[in-house]
Amino acid sequence: MAERFRIGDHVSWNSEAGRVSGTIIAVHTRDFEYKNHMHRASEDDPQYEIKSDRTDHIAAHRGKVLERTPAPKGKT
Repeated sequence: MAERFRIGDHVSWNSEAGRVSGTIIAVHTRDFEYKNHMHRASEDDPQYEIKSDRTDHIAAHRGKVLERTPAPKGKT
């Protein structure tokens, strides 16, 4: 089972552009539509919305691709 995260946790993940980091801003435990795409989520397999540290871009990912990381200095 993937690690569970909460709103405010700082995480990183691999993207096409390399390693990205950000802060979790929402936890979805039911299916939801985001950017015109249906994302599947459940209590056992939630999806997380993450705001990128560098670009303020919002991404949605499953917990299995996320890794908890320390928040950058100046952000808590």
